Amino acid sequence: MSSPTVRQRGQKDKKAPSSASTPPKQDSDLNGILKDTKLPEVVTSEWDYKLALGVITLLAFITRFWGIGHPNEVVFDEVHFGKFASYYLQRTYFFDVHPPFGKLLFALMGWFVGYDGHFHFDNIGDSYITNKVPYVAFRAMPALLGSLTVPTVFLIMWESGYTLPAAVVAAGLVLFDNAHIGQTRLILLDATLVFAMSLSVLCYIRFFKMRHEPFSQKWWKWLLLTGVAMSCVISTKYVGVFTFFTVGCAVAIDLWGLLDINRKGGALTLPDFAKHFSARLTGLILVPFLIYLFWFQVHFAILNRSGPGDEFMTPAFQETLSDNMMSAQSTGIEYYDSISIRHKETKTYLHSHADRYPLRYDDGRVSSQGQQVTGYPFNDTNNYWQIVPNSVVDLSLAKPGLAVQSGDFVKLRHLVTDSYLLSHDVASPFYPTNQEFTTAGLEETNGDRYNDTLFEIKIENAKGRQQLKSFSGHFKLIHAPTRVAMWTHTTPLPDWAYKQAEINGNKNIQQSSNIWYVDEIPSIPADSPRLVKEVKKIKHVPFLKKYIELQRAIFYHNNALTSSHPYASQPIQWPFLLRGVSFWTQNDTRQQIYFLGNPIGWWIVSSLLAVFAGIIGADQLSQRRGIDSLDERTRSRLYNSTGFFFLCWAAHYIPFFIMGRQLFLHHYLPAHLASALVTGALLEFVFNLDPVGLDENFLQQTQNKTPSKNKDRGGKRVVVPAKERISGQSMLALWAASGIVMAIVIGGWWYFLPLTYGKPGLSAEQVVARKWLGYDLHFAK
Repeated sequence: MSSPTVRQRGQKDKKAPSSASTPPKQDSDLNGILKDTKLPEVVTSEWDYKLALGVITLLAFITRFWGIGHPNEVVFDEVHFGKFASYYLQRTYFFDVHPPFGKLLFALMGWFVGYDGHFHFDNIGDSYITNKVPYVAFRAMPALLGSLTVPTVFLIMWESGYTLPAAVVAAGLVLFDNAHIGQTRLILLDATLVFAMSLSVLCYIRFFKMRHEPFSQKWWKWLLLTGVAMSCVISTKYVGVFTFFTVGCAVAIDLWGLLDINRKGGALTLPDFAKHFSARLTGLILVPFLIYLFWFQVHFAILNRSGPGDEFMTPAFQETLSDNMMSAQSTGIEYYDSISIRHKETKTYLHSHADRYPLRYDDGRVSSQGQQVTGYPFNDTNNYWQIVPNSVVDLSLAKPGLAVQSGDFVKLRHLVTDSYLLSHDVASPFYPTNQEFTTAGLEETNGDRYNDTLFEIKIENAKGRQQLKSFSGHFKLIHAPTRVAMWTHTTPLPDWAYKQAEINGNKNIQQSSNIWYVDEIPSIPADSPRLVKEVKKIKHVPFLKKYIELQRAIFYHNNALTSSHPYASQPIQWPFLLRGVSFWTQNDTRQQIYFLGNPIGWWIVSSLLAVFAGIIGADQLSQRRGIDSLDERTRSRLYNSTGFFFLCWAAHYIPFFIMGRQLFLHHYLPAHLASALVTGALLEFVFNLDPVGLDENFLQQTQNKTPSKNKDRGGKRVVVPAKERISGQSMLALWAASGIVMAIVIGGWWYFLPLTYGKPGLSAEQVVARKWLGYDLHFAK
């Protein structure tokens, strides 16, 4: 294997005599090297690549589909995504924090096989056989996409011009990875996400190779296909924005190069540059966004019935759904009605009882020792309040039968203790920055403290002086003097409040979790005409208004996913595969599915990521010292091609460090795929092979054969022979290294196979033998 010499900048290269026993030094004159050196030829034809692609694709389908019917029970997050498919088929509105595309694919598969959506995947371990669910068809969808991901990785390497062993290694690291296999054999979204991400990279590479034929039919085809693929990524999960960032960085660098007046091929005029910019803007942003909106339109069109997702949406949105209880059973609220008030988010009732706040809290702060106002999750007589008008302002309001309207200032009288709700400038038990809520008797509140009992009813999205209604009237209760909003949360109070929820005054009145609604009006007589309901017509809300409302709800609840989870993990743990996730167990057979990557494969790719960073650092340092350790062709390939794969890895990994939501190992799968690409490329770099780097003159001078056809090399039409020839010694070493890597990777896959496929069951000794790091496996005793 030849190795590059180190040349000082500004010095002329000196040719050293070569002999059969002494390998020639790397020189810029590659033609001279091959003329003077007789190396064994290794011929790699296009059919070799096609044969390898066929074998890899076949193995991908075997590893993903083998035993896919096991277990015949609900596994892990199948309780969510299987349920959503059933809701689609029943046209029942639901809410989820992910965009609809991946879930619509499951619904489409269910529709293909004639499934009616009767099973709702309520519990892990529920039997598919007993409930007659076509679960194999559902699992076949991600298995198909997961199988296609492997040849896509191979094609990325092939289209990027890497040698066959490099392409085999990159694809093999995904092919025999337990995590990729595990996520693609279950009713989960990650197979769709990873496949669309890899397809986006492949399409962009094909587009980039057409850069010397701008605005041609193929140029437009691959540009638009890149946009379509990226739209599928972000339409499956919002982390798909990382793929947009990856391609966006590459496009920005490309556009920056087009601006260079000294670029090869001549400078572009500003109008021509504007055409390039507009084309990329259209193909990579506008088209993907329109497709992304299209899936939401399909989502809304299918889900036209009331369902469990209603409560996440506004009353106006719910009125677009048939059989909506909130709009069908809503009743207008009048003064002196007895009502129960419920928090929209936590579903706790506004509650009070005779007990008082303690003199001092645990942190030493002093309370008002007033009557406790808490949130209670169950129906109780202490949940009832009478809505009383502010009669000081308008005596006519003292008459019963007048409607309560948005903007009214009211008082709330607790019926059981005959006291009035108030807030004042005293810190709440848990939040020193928020105000305490308490109650006081009529005598105390009729004097100087009267204003402390006044609250403004502020109905969400109210149209003028809209009447407050039960269920559908979502409102904020704003304290008149201090302008704080009544709010609650999930952390329970101590034993002195019977571990009920805290009610306090939130100074951030715009916070969406300040919303309440009237749940019950027990004071209305059964024969009251107010209880007579008319059949309400389904209303229409413009698509964009519904889309924006749903987006707000999705992003709010995504950010709210901060609670701890026993199998959550931190990004720093993922590249080293420190722990996994328990998906399913069966005590009788000692079988389990434990989501875990192939440890050996993950450690190899993580190590080579560090090696790549070290090589780039060393090269930059050597250049600063006037030393060229790499020839320009090799450096360009290392930075532009391998560097693009490294950028893809970083873009799909580093952003997770700034996220505050729950994170799991499966979030690393797109980054792992990118790291496999880096590994294949770097393995080839180590052996200094660059078969597509040979230019036209080189090929024509070293062979006396007539070129058989034209090939596309990076978008530039050059004449090359049908077969490319490289050093047999180098290729043999590369194949040997690749074989060793794949043998080790396959061994790791086989060793952890029982945890990925859920069978066979393992003895305690076998389980313990697989607890390499923090793998909290079951049945270890």
